[in-house]
Amino acid sequence: MNQLSPTFGCVVLTQGNRKKQLQAALSSLLGQEGVEIDVVVVGNGWQPTALPEGVKSVHIKENLGIPAGRNSGVNVVQGDLLFFLDDDVVLEDIDTLARIYKKFVAKPTVALIQPQPKDPNGLETPRRWIPRINTKNPDRSSHMFSLWEGATTVRRDVFQKVGSWPYEFFYGHEGVDLVWRIWDAGYKCWYAGDVVVAHPAVEPETRHKIYYQYQARNRVLLARRNLPRFISYLYLLNWKLISLYRLRKNKEARVEFLTGWNEGKLTEIFNHKKMSWLTVLKMTIYLRPPII
Repeated sequence: MNQLSPTFGCVVLTQGNRKKQLQAALSSLLGQEGVEIDVVVVGNGWQPTALPEGVKSVHIKENLGIPAGRNSGVNVVQGDLLFFLDDDVVLEDIDTLARIYKKFVAKPTVALIQPQPKDPNGLETPRRWIPRINTKNPDRSSHMFSLWEGATTVRRDVFQKVGSWPYEFFYGHEGVDLVWRIWDAGYKCWYAGDVVVAHPAVEPETRHKIYYQYQARNRVLLARRNLPRFISYLYLLNWKLISLYRLRKNKEARVEFLTGWNEGKLTEIFNHKKMSWLTVLKMTIYLRPPII
Protein backbone atom coordinates (compact mmCIF):
# COMPACT_ATOMS: atom_id res chain seq x y z
CA MET A 1 0.00 0.00 0.00
CA ASN A 2 1.24 3.48 -0.89
CA GLN A 3 1.87 6.00 1.88
CA LEU A 4 -1.14 8.31 2.16
CA SER A 5 -0.90 12.06 2.52
CA PRO A 6 -3.70 14.04 4.26
CA THR A 7 -5.06 15.27 0.93
CA PHE A 8 -8.72 14.92 -0.02
CA GLY A 9 -10.25 15.27 -3.45
CA CYS A 10 -13.83 16.18 -2.53
CA VAL A 11 -16.72 15.56 -4.94
CA VAL A 12 -20.03 17.16 -3.96
CA LEU A 13 -22.97 15.94 -6.04
CA THR A 14 -26.13 18.01 -6.51
CA GLN A 15 -29.07 18.55 -8.84
CA GLY A 16 -29.33 22.18 -7.76
CA ASN A 17 -32.66 21.75 -5.98
CA ARG A 18 -31.27 22.11 -2.44
CA LYS A 19 -29.21 25.28 -2.69
CA LYS A 20 -29.28 26.23 1.00
CA GLN A 21 -28.25 22.71 1.99
CA LEU A 22 -25.50 22.77 -0.65
CA GLN A 23 -24.06 25.97 0.78
CA ALA A 24 -24.13 24.47 4.29
CA ALA A 25 -22.40 21.30 3.05
CA LEU A 26 -19.69 23.32 1.29
CA SER A 27 -19.15 25.58 4.30
CA SER A 28 -18.63 22.56 6.54
CA LEU A 29 -16.23 21.07 4.03
CA LEU A 30 -14.20 24.24 3.55
CA GLY A 31 -13.94 24.65 7.32
CA GLN A 32 -12.06 21.38 7.81
CA GLU A 33 -8.71 21.65 9.59
CA GLY A 34 -5.59 19.49 9.56
CA VAL A 35 -6.00 18.33 5.95
CA GLU A 36 -5.69 19.71 2.43
CA ILE A 37 -8.84 19.68 0.31
CA ASP A 38 -9.62 20.18 -3.36
CA VAL A 39 -13.36 20.58 -3.97
CA VAL A 40 -15.58 20.21 -7.02
CA VAL A 41 -19.35 20.57 -7.21
CA VAL A 42 -20.89 18.31 -9.85
CA GLY A 43 -24.19 19.62 -11.17
CA ASN A 44 -26.16 16.61 -12.37
CA GLY A 45 -28.49 18.29 -14.86
CA TRP A 46 -27.70 21.70 -13.35
CA GLN A 47 -25.10 24.42 -13.88
CA PRO A 48 -23.42 25.10 -10.51
CA THR A 49 -23.39 28.83 -9.71
CA ALA A 50 -22.45 31.15 -6.85
CA LEU A 51 -19.89 28.74 -5.44
CA PRO A 52 -17.35 29.74 -2.77
CA GLU A 53 -13.95 30.90 -3.99
CA GLY A 54 -11.67 28.03 -4.99
CA VAL A 55 -14.46 25.49 -5.47
CA LYS A 56 -14.48 23.98 -8.96
CA SER A 57 -17.55 22.92 -10.90
CA VAL A 58 -18.63 20.32 -13.43
CA HIS A 59 -21.82 20.81 -15.43
CA ILE A 60 -23.61 17.71 -16.72
CA LYS A 61 -26.41 18.77 -19.07
CA GLU A 62 -28.70 15.89 -18.13
CA ASN A 63 -29.00 13.83 -14.97
CA LEU A 64 -26.78 10.80 -15.59
CA GLY A 65 -27.53 9.27 -12.21
CA ILE A 66 -25.68 9.32 -8.91
CA PRO A 67 -22.75 6.94 -9.71
CA ALA A 68 -21.92 8.56 -13.07
CA GLY A 69 -22.24 12.01 -11.51
CA ARG A 70 -19.75 11.17 -8.78
CA ASN A 71 -17.35 9.58 -11.27
CA SER A 72 -17.34 12.74 -13.40
CA GLY A 73 -15.81 14.74 -10.56
CA VAL A 74 -12.97 12.38 -9.68
CA ASN A 75 -10.42 13.51 -12.27
CA VAL A 76 -11.11 17.18 -11.59
CA VAL A 77 -9.72 17.09 -8.04
CA GLN A 78 -6.37 16.10 -6.54
CA GLY A 79 -5.84 14.05 -3.39
CA ASP A 80 -4.78 10.62 -2.19
CA LEU A 81 -8.23 10.18 -0.66
CA LEU A 82 -11.51 10.74 -2.47
CA PHE A 83 -14.36 12.12 -0.38
CA PHE A 84 -17.86 11.92 -1.86
CA LEU A 85 -20.41 14.20 -0.18
CA ASP A 86 -24.12 14.58 -0.87
CA ASP A 87 -25.46 18.12 -0.94
CA ASP A 88 -27.61 17.63 2.18
CA VAL A 89 -24.86 16.29 4.45
CA VAL A 90 -22.98 18.54 6.88
CA LEU A 91 -19.67 17.87 8.64
CA GLU A 92 -20.42 19.32 12.06
CA ASP A 93 -16.88 18.89 13.43
CA ILE A 94 -13.93 20.78 11.95
CA ASP A 95 -11.68 17.72 12.32
CA THR A 96 -13.96 15.15 10.64
CA LEU A 97 -11.66 14.58 7.66
CA ALA A 98 -8.53 14.67 9.80
CA ARG A 99 -9.93 11.91 12.01
CA ILE A 100 -10.87 9.86 8.95
CA TYR A 101 -7.35 10.27 7.57
CA LYS A 102 -5.84 9.03 10.87
CA LYS A 103 -8.02 5.92 10.66
CA PHE A 104 -6.67 5.12 7.20
CA VAL A 105 -3.12 5.48 8.52
CA ALA A 106 -3.88 3.27 11.53
CA LYS A 107 -5.64 0.65 9.38
CA PRO A 108 -3.50 0.29 6.22
CA THR A 109 -5.62 -2.53 4.78
CA VAL A 110 -8.79 -0.39 4.92
CA ALA A 111 -9.63 1.27 1.59
CA LEU A 112 -13.07 2.78 2.33
CA ILE A 113 -14.55 4.44 5.42
CA GLN A 114 -18.13 5.47 6.13
CA PRO A 115 -18.90 7.73 9.13
CA GLN A 116 -22.06 7.51 11.21
CA PRO A 117 -24.89 9.69 9.86
CA LYS A 118 -27.25 11.25 12.41
CA ASP A 119 -30.33 13.37 11.97
CA PRO A 120 -29.50 16.94 13.14
CA ASN A 121 -32.88 17.23 14.89
CA GLY A 122 -32.49 14.07 16.93
CA LEU A 123 -34.79 11.81 14.91
CA GLU A 124 -34.11 8.09 15.14
CA THR A 125 -31.33 6.78 12.90
CA PRO A 126 -32.75 4.66 10.06
CA ARG A 127 -31.51 1.06 10.06
CA ARG A 128 -30.33 1.33 6.45
CA TRP A 129 -27.73 3.94 7.46
CA ILE A 130 -25.81 1.47 9.64
CA PRO A 131 -24.05 -0.94 7.25
CA ARG A 132 -24.43 -4.17 9.18
CA ILE A 133 -27.15 -6.51 10.39
CA ASN A 134 -26.91 -5.59 14.08
CA THR A 135 -27.84 -1.91 14.21
CA LYS A 136 -28.71 -1.64 17.92
CA ASN A 137 -25.60 0.41 18.73
CA PRO A 138 -24.79 2.85 15.88
CA ASP A 139 -21.77 4.15 17.84
CA ARG A 140 -19.96 0.81 17.51
CA SER A 141 -17.44 0.68 14.68
CA SER A 142 -17.09 -2.44 12.54
CA HIS A 143 -16.19 -3.94 9.20
CA MET A 144 -18.95 -3.46 6.64
CA PHE A 145 -20.29 -4.99 3.44
CA SER A 146 -22.92 -2.42 2.49
CA LEU A 147 -22.75 1.36 2.42
CA TRP A 148 -24.57 4.60 3.11
CA GLU A 149 -22.99 6.69 0.35
CA GLY A 150 -23.74 10.22 1.59
CA ALA A 151 -20.24 10.86 3.02
CA THR A 152 -17.87 8.22 1.74
CA THR A 153 -14.06 8.29 1.77
CA VAL A 154 -12.08 5.88 -0.40
CA ARG A 155 -8.43 5.56 -1.33
CA ARG A 156 -7.99 6.92 -4.85
CA ASP A 157 -5.62 4.14 -5.91
CA VAL A 158 -8.04 1.42 -4.82
CA PHE A 159 -11.04 3.27 -6.28
CA GLN A 160 -9.33 3.33 -9.65
CA LYS A 161 -8.20 -0.28 -9.31
CA VAL A 162 -11.70 -1.66 -8.74
CA GLY A 163 -13.37 0.42 -11.43
CA SER A 164 -15.12 3.44 -9.84
CA TRP A 165 -18.84 3.73 -9.09
CA PRO A 166 -21.03 1.45 -11.30
CA TYR A 167 -22.66 4.01 -13.61
CA GLU A 168 -25.39 1.63 -14.86
CA PHE A 169 -27.03 1.52 -11.40
CA PHE A 170 -28.16 5.16 -11.74
CA TYR A 171 -29.57 5.23 -8.20
CA GLY A 172 -29.36 2.73 -5.34
CA HIS A 173 -27.01 -0.12 -4.35
CA GLU A 174 -24.04 1.40 -6.14
CA GLY A 175 -22.34 1.56 -2.75
CA VAL A 176 -22.83 -2.14 -2.03
CA ASP A 177 -21.32 -2.94 -5.43
CA LEU A 178 -18.27 -0.76 -4.70
CA VAL A 179 -17.78 -2.25 -1.23
CA TRP A 180 -17.99 -5.81 -2.52
CA ARG A 181 -15.41 -5.09 -5.23
CA ILE A 182 -13.05 -3.51 -2.70
CA TRP A 183 -13.24 -6.60 -0.48
CA ASP A 184 -12.71 -8.80 -3.51
CA ALA A 185 -9.57 -6.81 -4.40
CA GLY A 186 -8.05 -7.76 -1.04
CA TYR A 187 -8.85 -4.62 0.99
CA LYS A 188 -11.35 -3.88 3.77
CA CYS A 189 -14.17 -1.40 4.34
CA TRP A 190 -14.78 0.21 7.73
CA TYR A 191 -17.78 1.81 9.43
CA ALA A 192 -16.48 4.52 11.78
CA GLY A 193 -19.22 4.84 14.39
CA ASP A 194 -17.20 7.40 16.33
CA VAL A 195 -17.11 9.89 13.44
CA VAL A 196 -20.50 11.59 12.99
CA VAL A 197 -21.97 13.64 10.15
CA ALA A 198 -25.41 15.27 9.96
CA HIS A 199 -28.07 14.14 7.47
CA PRO A 200 -31.87 14.49 7.66
CA ALA A 201 -33.68 11.23 8.36
CA VAL A 202 -36.00 11.26 5.35
CA GLU A 203 -37.32 8.00 3.93
CA PRO A 204 -35.99 7.55 0.36
CA GLU A 205 -39.34 6.42 -1.03
CA THR A 206 -40.71 9.89 -0.23
CA ARG A 207 -37.88 11.52 -2.21
CA HIS A 208 -37.62 9.25 -5.23
CA LYS A 209 -40.72 8.34 -7.22
CA ILE A 210 -39.28 5.09 -8.59
CA TYR A 211 -37.53 4.01 -5.38
CA TYR A 212 -38.96 0.48 -5.28
CA GLN A 213 -38.30 -0.08 -8.97
CA TYR A 214 -34.62 0.82 -8.65
CA GLN A 215 -34.27 -1.13 -5.42
CA ALA A 216 -35.41 -4.29 -7.22
CA ARG A 217 -33.60 -3.61 -10.50
CA ASN A 218 -30.29 -2.94 -8.81
CA ARG A 219 -30.49 -5.94 -6.50
CA VAL A 220 -30.61 -8.07 -9.63
CA LEU A 221 -27.76 -6.12 -11.25
CA LEU A 222 -25.71 -6.41 -8.07
CA ALA A 223 -26.04 -10.19 -8.01
CA ARG A 224 -25.52 -10.65 -11.74
CA ARG A 225 -22.37 -8.49 -11.74
CA ASN A 226 -20.70 -9.85 -8.63
CA LEU A 227 -21.88 -13.19 -7.26
CA PRO A 228 -21.01 -16.73 -8.33
CA ARG A 229 -24.05 -18.29 -9.98
CA PHE A 230 -25.26 -20.51 -7.10
CA ILE A 231 -24.81 -17.72 -4.52
CA SER A 232 -26.50 -15.28 -6.91
CA TYR A 233 -29.58 -17.52 -7.08
CA LEU A 234 -29.83 -17.76 -3.28
CA TYR A 235 -29.27 -14.03 -2.82
CA LEU A 236 -32.00 -13.06 -5.28
CA LEU A 237 -34.48 -15.64 -4.02
CA ASN A 238 -33.96 -14.42 -0.46
CA TRP A 239 -34.38 -10.75 -1.34
CA LYS A 240 -37.40 -11.28 -3.54
CA LEU A 241 -39.25 -13.17 -0.81
CA ILE A 242 -38.30 -10.65 1.85
CA SER A 243 -39.27 -7.66 -0.30
CA LEU A 244 -42.62 -9.05 -1.42
CA TYR A 245 -43.47 -9.86 2.19
CA ARG A 246 -42.58 -6.31 3.29
CA LEU A 247 -44.68 -4.85 0.47
CA ARG A 248 -47.63 -7.21 0.87
CA LYS A 249 -49.95 -4.34 1.90
CA ASN A 250 -48.72 -1.88 -0.74
CA LYS A 251 -49.94 -3.01 -4.15
CA GLU A 252 -48.50 -0.03 -6.04
CA ALA A 253 -45.04 -0.54 -4.56
CA ARG A 254 -45.25 -4.28 -5.23
CA VAL A 255 -46.00 -3.69 -8.93
CA GLU A 256 -43.14 -1.19 -9.09
CA PHE A 257 -40.83 -3.72 -7.42
CA LEU A 258 -41.67 -6.51 -9.89
CA THR A 259 -41.20 -4.13 -12.83
CA GLY A 260 -37.72 -3.31 -11.61
CA TRP A 261 -36.92 -6.95 -10.92
CA ASN A 262 -37.72 -7.92 -14.50
CA GLU A 263 -35.81 -4.91 -15.82
CA GLY A 264 -32.74 -6.04 -13.89
CA LYS A 265 -32.85 -9.43 -15.60
CA LEU A 266 -32.95 -7.81 -19.04
CA THR A 267 -30.30 -5.11 -18.49
CA GLU A 268 -27.11 -5.92 -20.37
CA ILE A 269 -24.12 -6.78 -18.20
CA PHE A 270 -20.73 -6.35 -19.83
CA ASN A 271 -17.73 -8.49 -18.94
CA HIS A 272 -17.39 -8.12 -15.20
CA LYS A 273 -15.21 -10.07 -12.79
CA LYS A 274 -17.26 -12.21 -10.44
CA MET A 275 -16.51 -12.23 -6.73
CA SER A 276 -14.12 -15.02 -5.75
CA TRP A 277 -15.16 -17.82 -3.43
CA LEU A 278 -12.45 -16.56 -1.05
CA THR A 279 -14.37 -13.28 -0.77
CA VAL A 280 -17.58 -15.20 -0.15
CA LEU A 281 -15.75 -17.00 2.68
CA LYS A 282 -14.46 -13.69 4.12
CA MET A 283 -17.96 -12.25 4.15
CA THR A 284 -19.27 -15.37 5.85
CA ILE A 285 -16.54 -15.22 8.51
CA TYR A 286 -17.57 -11.64 9.23
CA LEU A 287 -21.18 -12.84 9.60
CA ARG A 288 -22.36 -11.23 6.36
CA PRO A 289 -22.56 -14.03 3.76
CA PRO A 290 -23.78 -12.63 0.41
CA ILE A 291 -27.19 -14.25 0.63
CA ILE A 292 -28.71 -11.71 3.05
